[in-house]
Amino acid sequence: MTNSNYVELNQLYDKYKHKGFEILAFPSNQFGEEEPGTNDQILDFVCTRFKSEFPIFDKIEVNGENSAPLYKFLKSGKWGIFGDDIQWNFAKFLVDKDGQVVDRYYPTTSPLSLERDISKLLGVE
Repeated sequence: MTNSNYVELNQLYDKYKHKGFEILAFPSNQFGEEEPGTNDQILDFVCTRFKSEFPIFDKIEVNGENSAPLYKFLKSGKWGIFGDDIQWNFAKFLVDKDGQVVDRYYPTTSPLSLERDISKLLGVE
């Protein structure tokens, strides 16, 4: 899942970054301890292996009592079958230019499958 997500996120970023699209990545080690490295190691891995140019932030907690304020906000919507908690790495949120959460996607959702929603939000359909 790591390879396909980063490859596809890079494709979307390259295509839409000049139209105001931004990807913000927040690693978390809350899921099977799949992000055990330091913040610098994670950044080096993503930037070296995948040549990602979008911001990779420090590791944060996305669930529980110590959940980062950003994730408390992102999860505050009513998501039906998703519930409130993030289920695994690569959960995706689409946020509009005013900072409002437009949609939330499963970790297994292919980033490229979001392209229609992204282009619609950017007004480049």
